[in-house]
Amino acid sequence: MYSHLILAVLVSSLVSLSEESIAPTQTTQQDEKSGFAQTEPVSSSMQEFYQLYQKLLVITLVLTGIIFISVWIFYSLNIALNYLIGACTGVVYLKMLANDVERFGGEKPSLSKNRFALIMIPIILATQWHQLHILPIFLGFLTYKATLVIYLVQTVFNPEA
Repeated sequence: MYSHLILAVLVSSLVSLSEESIAPTQTTQQDEKSGFAQTEPVSSSMQEFYQLYQKLLVITLVLTGIIFISVWIFYSLNIALNYLIGACTGVVYLKMLANDVERFGGEKPSLSKNRFALIMIPIILATQWHQLHILPIFLGFLTYKATLVIYLVQTVFNPEA
């Protein structure tokens, strides 16, 4: 449970690892009907966050394709499809995690609890249906964590990228 919060903080903190100072830029728009000034943050850190999310998504999809083909070659199509179910669940989980990080600075500071149940659905189905296997589904789900490790190693060895 705490690892998901740490992951959310890690993903959000990876955005601001540069040596530049982070000062949010704000623009003011006048609301003509109410007469109040409404501030709307135009932050480059959110743009960096979206770029980071896109990069993590691409790495996850490439890694999923490579592992799927490898499992299909070395094991069977059934096991590879089980892995793919887990990997797709991991991609949806990553999307939900990104949505939580995006909302983290907004009005709703609490994290969504729906994503915690996301992995339970394929695991429960795997225990009930004999064509599904728990281990490939779970390992497929963990593909997004492998993506984070790859990104972290890439960032450590090439901080400019």
